[in-house]
Amino acid sequence: MEVVYLDKGIISEEYIVLIITGVVMGTVARVITLVIDYRQNPSFPNGQFINIVTGFIAAALGSVAIPAIIEKDFTAITFLALGIQHFREIRKLERDSLGKLEHTEYTKRGEAYIDGIAKTYEARNYISLLTAFATVFVMKIAGVQNVFLNVLLGIVVGLISIYTMKWITKGKTVGDICTVKQGQITVEGSELYVDGMYVSNILGTDRSRQLVLNEGLAVVIEPKKPIFRITLENYGQRQAMLFESVRALGAKRYRFTRRNFTQGKVAIALVPIVNDIDAMISAVKNTPVLENSRKIHRIMKPKTEDS
Repeated sequence: MEVVYLDKGIISEEYIVLIITGVVMGTVARVITLVIDYRQNPSFPNGQFINIVTGFIAAALGSVAIPAIIEKDFTAITFLALGIQHFREIRKLERDSLGKLEHTEYTKRGEAYIDGIAKTYEARNYISLLTAFATVFVMKIAGVQNVFLNVLLGIVVGLISIYTMKWITKGKTVGDICTVKQGQITVEGSELYVDGMYVSNILGTDRSRQLVLNEGLAVVIEPKKPIFRITLENYGQRQAMLFESVRALGAKRYRFTRRNFTQGKVAIALVPIVNDIDAMISAVKNTPVLENSRKIHRIMKPKTEDS
């Protein structure tokens, strides 16, 4: 492709193609990672629109970086740094926003879960930025003269970048480290049990006992390996599982989470608005493993005397 400058300050045809392709692929990256699932976060349509716009801005920053560096316009690096600072502010705003809404929910997400959601928002903007950067960089160094083939190359590189970074940043869920099954609710006097595990003793009236027995649902979560108990029994992790259960089904009355120290299991019980045990099991299985509860096994292994 022949580079022709019409005048000083006018962007060449080559750079226009590079920047537009990079911006499009970076924005597509944000759309692909904008997952609307049972967690309903971000909510639509305003939440979606805000995230797509910030993804577009990130893509624009990543796209103009290579042409700016080639033209020795190093002020672009300053704008890049300002953009990254802006994304960090987005994380802070998202954390503050979710924190202020805690009292409006059936049960709290917990600070650990909120922090994880906010970090995810920030990371996905970086995916947009790096996707755009990689797209423009490869298109430039490849030097394909045919515009159509060069754009096609950029699309391929962009898609590879998106799915590579999406795979790298994908965390584990509770279902990856634990088994989740329906629990059997029993009531003895004022005490509630799930699969024989004590949960609570607040069922002091006949009405409350009948409500739990007739409409209550419960699940039991058991770690697949003993080491996973450290994650499962973390308070923030248990609060996140309870929140997702209640968010999926609603809460008519009562919501409990209790860990069993002897068996290494965790029980969640509630009286939901929507009585659907399969949805409850799915919600618990798909709850993300929080960063603050996750442990790296190789670091936790004790060192031998020879090491």
